[in-house]
Amino acid sequence: MKLIDDLKEILITEEQIDSACLSLAKEITNDYKDIELPIFLGILKGCHPFMTDLLRHIDFYHQVDYMSVSSYFGGTKSTNEVKIVKDMTLEVKDRDIVIVEDIVESGRTIKEVKDLLMFRGAKTVEIVSMIDKPTGREVDLMPKYKGYTLGLNFLIGYGLDYNEMYRNIRVIGIPKDEIIKGDK
Repeated sequence: MKLIDDLKEILITEEQIDSACLSLAKEITNDYKDIELPIFLGILKGCHPFMTDLLRHIDFYHQVDYMSVSSYFGGTKSTNEVKIVKDMTLEVKDRDIVIVEDIVESGRTIKEVKDLLMFRGAKTVEIVSMIDKPTGREVDLMPKYKGYTLGLNFLIGYGLDYNEMYRNIRVIGIPKDEIIKGDK
């Protein structure tokens, strides 16, 4: 059995993911090529595959840092309680930051992170997300850079997890009903 067999439907293929990473990297490179040492801040754990693929196409000096922030704590729905599990280590004062996120849905978590970075003195904070789900948005926030805009379906694959599993599937899709049956 393969993990991909747990998908009811594939929404974004590996080829589409690769194409989005290249396109987003070109757009970000155009916008940031003259900015002195921006920080790419990955929001763990979901950002990992996307951030790795995205940064392979970025050809200017930058720094990388991570934060672990959660509002899910397992399951398929946000708890609306944002918790910083691991803070970043780089100084953000007067720095330009690009937050790298696998998905922006309610926007609560990423807004809290963005507000915190601005409070700490960041010059600018923008967001790049592989998936944007604006129909689920609960706060006024839009990623500047986004790969794909999707609806309200619960998704797994390419960093998106269900109970800390399925992040390593190289596609993004909807899990079969029996996979998440206890969380509906």
